Amino acid sequence: MTAADLLHLLRAAVGGEVDASTRRRAEYTTDASNYRVVPQVVVFPRDLEDVLAVVDVARATSTPLTMRGGGTSVAGNAVGPGIVVDTSVHLRAIGEIDPEARSAVVQPGVVMSDLQAAARPYGLRFGPDPSTQNRATLGGMIGNNACGPHAVAYGRTSDNVLALDVVDGLGRRFTAGRGPGSLDAVPGLEELVAANLGTLRTDLGRFGRQVSGYSLEHLLPEREGDLAKMLVGTEGTLVTVLGATVNLVPIADAAVLVVLGYPDMPSAADAVPALLTHSPLAIEGLDARLVDVVRRHRGEAHVPELPPGAGWLMVEMGGATREEALERAAAMAADAGTSSARVIPPGAEASSMWQIRADGAGLAGRTPDGSQAWPGWEDAAVPPERLGAYLRDFERLMLDHGVDGLPYGHFGDGCIHVRIGIPLERADDVAGFRRFMTEAAHLVASHGGSLSGEHGDGRARSELLSIMYSPEVIDLFGAVKDLFDPQDVLNPGILVRPRPLDADLRRPHALPLARSTGFAFPHDGGDLTTAVHRCVGVGKCRADSGPSGGFMCPSYLATRDEKDSTRGRARVLQEMANGTLVQGGWRSAEVHEVLDLCLSCKACSSDCPAGVDMAQYKAEVLHRTYKGRLRPMNHYALGWLPRWARLAGIAPRLLNAVLGVRPLARLVLSVGGMDTRRSIPAFATTPFRTWWKGQGERGATHSTQGLGEVSARVGSHATGGVDPARRVVLWTDSFSDAFDPDVPRAMIEVLRDAGYEVIVPDEPACCGLTWISTGQLDGARKRLTQLLGVLGPYAVNGIPIIGVEPSCTAVLRSDLLDLLPDDPRAVAVSHATRTLAELLTAPAPLGPEGWEPPSLDGVTVLAQPHCHHHSVMGYQADLELLRAAGAQVTSLAGCCGLAGNFGMEKGHYETSVAVAEHALLPALREAAPGTVLLADGFSCRTQADQLAQEPGTHLAQLLAAHLEP
Repeated sequence: MTAADLLHLLRAAVGGEVDASTRRRAEYTTDASNYRVVPQVVVFPRDLEDVLAVVDVARATSTPLTMRGGGTSVAGNAVGPGIVVDTSVHLRAIGEIDPEARSAVVQPGVVMSDLQAAARPYGLRFGPDPSTQNRATLGGMIGNNACGPHAVAYGRTSDNVLALDVVDGLGRRFTAGRGPGSLDAVPGLEELVAANLGTLRTDLGRFGRQVSGYSLEHLLPEREGDLAKMLVGTEGTLVTVLGATVNLVPIADAAVLVVLGYPDMPSAADAVPALLTHSPLAIEGLDARLVDVVRRHRGEAHVPELPPGAGWLMVEMGGATREEALERAAAMAADAGTSSARVIPPGAEASSMWQIRADGAGLAGRTPDGSQAWPGWEDAAVPPERLGAYLRDFERLMLDHGVDGLPYGHFGDGCIHVRIGIPLERADDVAGFRRFMTEAAHLVASHGGSLSGEHGDGRARSELLSIMYSPEVIDLFGAVKDLFDPQDVLNPGILVRPRPLDADLRRPHALPLARSTGFAFPHDGGDLTTAVHRCVGVGKCRADSGPSGGFMCPSYLATRDEKDSTRGRARVLQEMANGTLVQGGWRSAEVHEVLDLCLSCKACSSDCPAGVDMAQYKAEVLHRTYKGRLRPMNHYALGWLPRWARLAGIAPRLLNAVLGVRPLARLVLSVGGMDTRRSIPAFATTPFRTWWKGQGERGATHSTQGLGEVSARVGSHATGGVDPARRVVLWTDSFSDAFDPDVPRAMIEVLRDAGYEVIVPDEPACCGLTWISTGQLDGARKRLTQLLGVLGPYAVNGIPIIGVEPSCTAVLRSDLLDLLPDDPRAVAVSHATRTLAELLTAPAPLGPEGWEPPSLDGVTVLAQPHCHHHSVMGYQADLELLRAAGAQVTSLAGCCGLAGNFGMEKGHYETSVAVAEHALLPALREAAPGTVLLADGFSCRTQADQLAQEPGTHLAQLLAAHLEP
């Protein structure tokens, strides 16, 4: 059977998309594991008939079949060498929700958080809630027997499945349930159970998180032969799930979070058995070093105040009322073996703690010394009473191997998540990986534990099952497999007749992409390959994180296509580094296809827990692709925009008149590689710098010589001379100068009112943003070097630099350091650069002394933070300032869709509008009359103006308009 024959059969049988392109296969070569397996074809079934047709083709052609949901499997059980079926695109229907029976019927592609939303109006929820719940599918959770923090109270997925609609490897479709006759669907199964009752009762189901292998204990007569529960956790090796009836549980009436501090993680684990007697809803462990990663990556504001300790337990207690929950929490804390405790009621701080825990897999992707850490041994479990002893032995094992990891996870169930800093970059590293995995398996078995506590065994641990189980149990697993799938078509190489754990490893086969003249990648050893392998596949970029304030990933939310997710792009870049599937290097069509709809919003740089910065990777790829070559026209038209804006300043009225003639404007847009449905923003008739120089003494520009000279007077309320410490540099970027000079003028008014002396350098300073976004990194470096000559002296003299445009401000806070890593002025300028809100909310002496913001009482603000503002600086200071002024603020989460040059370019208009429709445009339509659209980003204001005829306002303009005369 050739690949072409297989493709022909599938396309004839399936109504959904059948894609065998190199790019698509590259996106699906891996999941969230260490493994890389190239599929022959990826199928997106539109209905259950399509799934059945795929199963028939796989059986008829003996082609391996692997089912995939959200692709977040960390054990390598969602990748395969034949047909990979993605159910997450179309099979997302939620059928009947029966509030009386507390059940729901779901298709396999239903995202778990969607089920929670559908059940919430009935006061119900699905009990298990893995950290990936906002992108994990029910089919994947059934395949792995997923659990999550609240499994302590509600059990595993297997405990919450009532019936399954399945088809096995012989093409038999049946409903798996329990009770008399439940095993008849699979001839020979009842006899196999009867012949092995002793083994089933003694070797399997010994404790709650014994997930490894097949959970055949559910087939015992005393468990009513529950075939549905047995099939949960079989990792797609016995049946393909078509649908499920699941149990729902009541939402806890009231719950409080208690954080308990301990000197180390084993000590925290020792406390668990006593805490379990209080029937908590969850007990989660969190290493202090993992929290330190959050502080470094996102800032102190994202970490609530925690009680003293080097490790914490997060214990959630429920009750019928808040008072009862607090009483139960106090009783639990009295048995916690520590006086270090803090109760965190529901709200922002509790949400932040749960977010830290949910992001654990990505945050733990680097060890404390910055080395890459890998899954593989990430969810072993032991009986809770053995957890402390196991952790101490495990720490010794890591020490013996010279590796490190950050433990966290479901301590209440005895299940530990940890990613290990085992070297995997070279082929020579593989032997060490095998030794560690083998010794770890012996260790967990010695504590009566399970290789997997919720993620399944997959390619990572199936080979090690013989260490945990007797030969009789291994043979029994094989016999079960032969009853359901004798041809070994369903996910072969998993659990039964397993692939070696060191076969198919991804990282050792990726070639280095060392630094050239682009970004330095200092946190990744100067290697783009290391940088793109930050993506560990947790798939947070596939979730709508807007409700929790996230911006990632706007293009995926617009298209729902894996190629437009941060993860999909990273996978194709990883394949470029491998070179065997994607073979064209920097100029590969596959690479440029996945990067085309990347908005370069940088949201992933903050929202992705692994720290992926796809905007930077895209710029690097464009830099290396076109270095020394003719570029696309839009790279010149938009990438050199500051040049054209400067020239436009010679005769702006004439140019605006010409571009006001629509046919001429469309011609300019078309020639410049832009969409003709767009409009070219009008140039200011008087650029800011021209206006400033015409202000006489009040508008004197400032040379970097003689930093002690007064350059602009302060507001009238200041008396006497101005303290030199009250000086700030107003850095006016190219956009603010040429297009919207009213904004820097308003900045001056506000800064003077706050008691600052405003310095405007006499030389323009361009950050090279448009050169960066179009991958012209040599040009960007040239402009940034010139900028350092202008702003550097102020920075090294301790004078704050206040940015106007958020995207340009973000360049100085981030990309500057990566493009000029060896220039000490870059560090000084980066540290000195702040937004207006950061300055005005800072404590004295940096912040204003005795100044209060103008009253915004009665002002309703709809805030659209610029993506770079959100991702690099954060928007918290702006919100604090607005609320302190009395404004009623609603802050949108998500990109406006224009994203600098992106939304202007040909081929991007539809996606740009779709992104705007995610948050900005609906919010504008629903806004009450008189609502102020606050948008500091020039591109955000442009998008709102062009798509909704809503002119936006900069924070400085809003404040200046309310200053007292």
